[in-house]
Amino acid sequence: MIEEKLKLLEIKLPNPPTPAGSYVPVIRTGNLLFISGQIPMEDGKVIYTGKVSDDNLEIAQKSARMCAINIIAQIKRELRNLDKVSRVVRLSGFVNSVPEFSQQPKVINPASDLFFEIFGEKGKHSRIAVGVASLPLNSMTEIDAIVEFSD
Repeated sequence: MIEEKLKLLEIKLPNPPTPAGSYVPVIRTGNLLFISGQIPMEDGKVIYTGKVSDDNLEIAQKSARMCAINIIAQIKRELRNLDKVSRVVRLSGFVNSVPEFSQQPKVINPASDLFFEIFGEKGKHSRIAVGVASLPLNSMTEIDAIVEFSD
C-alpha cells in the first residue's frame, strides 16, 4: 500500500546514501529504527547547499523534503517493506541558517508533511526544528528519525 502511495506521489526512492563518517545509517533495536541524519544527497552528491535565509526558504523546503525521501529509502532498505512501519515517532530537523533566520519550522514542514502524506496517521510525529551554524558537506538541511515497526 505504501509503495502505491509513493507511485501516486511520483516519488522514486533513491539508493540510500552511504554514511559520510564513522557511523551506520540505521540502528535497529527492539521494534525501533534510529535513522542517522540524512542530508539532501542524490547519486552521491549534495543537491542543496549553503545557508538558509528568508530569500531561499522555498529551496530549503525542497532540501528538507529530499532528506525525508532519503530517510524513507533507509527505512525501506532496513525493513524491505514500508508497510511494516507502525509509527513515525520523531524527526529532528537541522537547518544551516544565517543567524537572523527564525523560520526553521517552515523549512522542515515539507518533510513532516511528506511522512503524513505517505503513512497517514502513522506518519504523525513529534519533532524539533533548529538552526545551526553549519552542517556536513555544507548541506542546507539534515534530518534524523526514530521509526517504530512491526513484523
